[in-house]
Amino acid sequence: MAKTKRVGIDDDDDTSFLPMKKKMCANRCRFHDDLISRLPDDILVDILSFLSLKEAARTSLLSSRWMNLWKQTQSLNFDVPSTLKKIKKGSHSLNWERNKYVKWVKDVLGSYKSTTLKQFVIRFPLGISAKDSITRWLEFAFCRQVQRLELNLGKPPNFYCFPEEFFTPRETKLQQPRMLFDFKSLKQLYFKSIIVSDRAIELFLHNCPLLEQLIVHFSEKISKLEVCGPSLMLKHLEIVHCTGLKSLKVSAPRLTTLNVTVLKVVLLENVPMLVDLTGSCDDDSISLRHLISTLSCCISQLESLNLNLVDRHVRYGQETDELRNFPKMPKLKKLFIEYDDALGDESLIRLAALARASPHLEEFVFENTWQHPRKVTPYKNAVIRFRHQHLKVFKFRGYYGHASDTDFVQYILENCVVLKKIIVRPCAVLICVKGGELKDEQIARENAKFGLEPLLPRRVKLVIV
Repeated sequence: MAKTKRVGIDDDDDTSFLPMKKKMCANRCRFHDDLISRLPDDILVDILSFLSLKEAARTSLLSSRWMNLWKQTQSLNFDVPSTLKKIKKGSHSLNWERNKYVKWVKDVLGSYKSTTLKQFVIRFPLGISAKDSITRWLEFAFCRQVQRLELNLGKPPNFYCFPEEFFTPRETKLQQPRMLFDFKSLKQLYFKSIIVSDRAIELFLHNCPLLEQLIVHFSEKISKLEVCGPSLMLKHLEIVHCTGLKSLKVSAPRLTTLNVTVLKVVLLENVPMLVDLTGSCDDDSISLRHLISTLSCCISQLESLNLNLVDRHVRYGQETDELRNFPKMPKLKKLFIEYDDALGDESLIRLAALARASPHLEEFVFENTWQHPRKVTPYKNAVIRFRHQHLKVFKFRGYYGHASDTDFVQYILENCVVLKKIIVRPCAVLICVKGGELKDEQIARENAKFGLEPLLPRRVKLVIV
């Protein structure tokens, strides 16, 4: 009897259907190829703009038509997060990767075909040897009317100074001298670890009529900055970790978001649309009084407030007049408080007062950054109770399980009648092991669950992350 071969759809040795498979595959490939070939080049270039730069460059291998399409992409984002992780771990040499990065940018810009550019991002901890290259890259971007520019050189120390000569008018045959570059297309500007002066920032504001976002981090040269003008389109402003900043005057009618490291140097005048504010201050009476003064023109319109409070070990024993009379924030929906070195129940008094000033609060985020137990002082009775009718989510980051931690959670539970969820991120517990101490996050989560679950009513869900 002739042997018969068992045939199954999962049998890799089966070849009886091979011609049919080849035909179906060819039809599918031809179908997809036809769909792609019908798209015009500008659509394909837009699609490539959603890929990373290296992924877009790989498409040049597809066919002769794709060879140069990636060179017209409107987004040049030189971000290499995987390489930065390897450098941080010590598996790659920083100097070697710096040279590789500079060569990569040079090669891409040398083959770039488009005359315009929507986004240009440099994000790498370069060294002083790249100074001239960075200037050429900026010239490249500005020559193409870049709309979003990010120059991020990592963390200080800073070495690159933004060239103010970019704003110098050049001589022409026309009666009016023209700027070296046309900045009119720039909408978003982000500098990190760049030496940039007050004058340069103000020149950007003056010469970029469409500028909506201005972010400057780690620039010690900024001292007395004015962001003012009735025609400014600016919506988002960040001046963060600029240690030389002595004063910041802001008068921007379209500004909605402001982030500054130190609020005591800020003067706000004309900010009718400001709804999101981030800053820091000491929690003593003088600083709180200054904070109230700074926010006087916008506190009633704020919807989100992010404060970093630094405890200066001033012991009150009861609410200060500044806290008791803290202006109401009727539109505030999100309150984020980061407390450095908080002192037990004294901090509870401040936090409760800020929450009470926000009757329509929907989300309260508290981040506790102290790392050692504090002496709990008998101030709980000084906290004025207030029924919150809107707060549904409370987030506690840095829960240690101290008595003051539990007291604050109890205050939230007793006063927030519609609370639905408490999200807790406990701090790792230090346990003694042979040779030193070990942080145990699992024990911290178990301690948080054991300490908080008995306090919760059924309507409130506890989430430990």
